[in-house]
Amino acid sequence: MSELSFEQMLNESFKTIHNGEVVDGTVIDVKPDEIILNIGYKADGIISKSEYSNDQSIDLTTVVSVGDSMTVKVLKVNDGEGQVLLTYKRLAAEKGNERLKEAFENKEVLKATVSQILGGGLCAVVDEARVFIPASLVSDSYEKDLSKYEGQEIEFVISEFNPRRNRVIGDRRQLLVAERAEKQKELFAKLQIGDTIEGVVKNVTDFGAFIDLGGVDGLLHISEMSWGRVENPKKVFSVGDEVKVLVKDINDTKVALSLKFPETNPWANAQDDFAVGTIITGRVARMADFGAFVELAPGVDALLHVSQISKAHVDKPSDVLSVGQEITAKIVDLNEADRKISLSMKVLEPDDQSAEYTEE
Repeated sequence: MSELSFEQMLNESFKTIHNGEVVDGTVIDVKPDEIILNIGYKADGIISKSEYSNDQSIDLTTVVSVGDSMTVKVLKVNDGEGQVLLTYKRLAAEKGNERLKEAFENKEVLKATVSQILGGGLCAVVDEARVFIPASLVSDSYEKDLSKYEGQEIEFVISEFNPRRNRVIGDRRQLLVAERAEKQKELFAKLQIGDTIEGVVKNVTDFGAFIDLGGVDGLLHISEMSWGRVENPKKVFSVGDEVKVLVKDINDTKVALSLKFPETNPWANAQDDFAVGTIITGRVARMADFGAFVELAPGVDALLHVSQISKAHVDKPSDVLSVGQEITAKIVDLNEADRKISLSMKVLEPDDQSAEYTEE
């Protein structure tokens, strides 16, 4: 029997390894972009930065130390230079996929940090396995800009798991919908007409504003925004504004809101504030052929009939008055039930007032 050479005996003292095999190793050196492991083979194993993590900004010396034990996967037994190429990232991703498969089957809620914003959604990583969350499944309402989610930790479930086709889809929307439904149930159980409640402006339209009451959206109609006139809700409210509103009506899941609080009703003390005979100053709010409407207070408009503008003949109110003009007049009639007030400028004129507006 021939004797084995020293090199043959040395080689036989090392284990054999194959591509794709999972092995354990000990870190013997670390560089910013490379890890060297003793894997019990005749050659050391090398893990490049790209095979350690998807984060290429990482400095490997900050995450791995000499002496650390690592479980890795063999990519190539011989890279042509006698070195063994290893991967940590791919093995972790395989384990991550097993984790995702289990979560998919059990409908488990996962939590992960958003690692990337893509054109069509978000990307999160669970144990080195990537999950894509389409924009339509990110929220329970349309969001044009997803940049606010970058680096944010979010919860989701796996709605589709097909790693062979590289389709692992996360769904955050269904969790928000379920959470919102529970909040709605709790809120409607205690919400009553006449309640004062705080909310946040969610959307503003030409006809009103939608207020998030904490799981329930209520409509604050333009006619309920003030005791006075509101021409454009978008000039009054912005998305994100915090408001205190009055619950005016509840119809099934629809909630009508108001900012017309009874204690601020300008008609509450009308008998005293707008008593007949009171001389008052107001602002011309709008015109009609038959007269001008004068705002005496927010929510209180009085009619100055064309015949009461002057002792002289006035054909049209716009001939002598303009919108925004401040005038002084006398209250000549108050109908509190119908919320109507009549004014007269004519009665304040001296008896010898010249008829400068009379047409010849």
